[in-house]
Amino acid sequence: MTIAIFPGSFDPITNGHLDLIKRASKNFDKLIVTVGKNTSKNGLFSLDERMKMVKDNVDKIDNVEVMIADGLMVDFAKRVSASVIIRGLRNVKDFDSENAISNMNHNLDNSIETMFLIAKPSFQAVSSSLIKEICYFNGDISNYVPSNVEKSLKEKMK
Repeated sequence: MTIAIFPGSFDPITNGHLDLIKRASKNFDKLIVTVGKNTSKNGLFSLDERMKMVKDNVDKIDNVEVMIADGLMVDFAKRVSASVIIRGLRNVKDFDSENAISNMNHNLDNSIETMFLIAKPSFQAVSSSLIKEICYFNGDISNYVPSNVEKSLKEKMK
């Protein structure tokens, strides 16, 4: 059985994330979406809130599981017997940072591959940070996040 992980902070999960998850799930027996803390960001939602939003939006995909991940992704991958880490790319800036992470992960454990999925053009400008900014100023985010996420964001921004 081939297991892959798709890590992210998902603060909050966007339609771009969901598209990548659906696409990745078609290529592996099991895909574990790992919700974690990004140490370089201050999250708007708690880990439990993010976990619930992700679960609510992937629960109909049979081979997708959602877990909280703490620590290094290569260590988490080993614990769940994953051989692949999936990362999404929207632009060159994403590639530069993700490539550096991929190289370091390879140095830490060369038995775990990193695979990049390129975001569809309609999602390349979408980021969780930008979505939060638009919502803060009462902009329309309905095309970029699922309805439960939009509702949660609006409640947080009150």
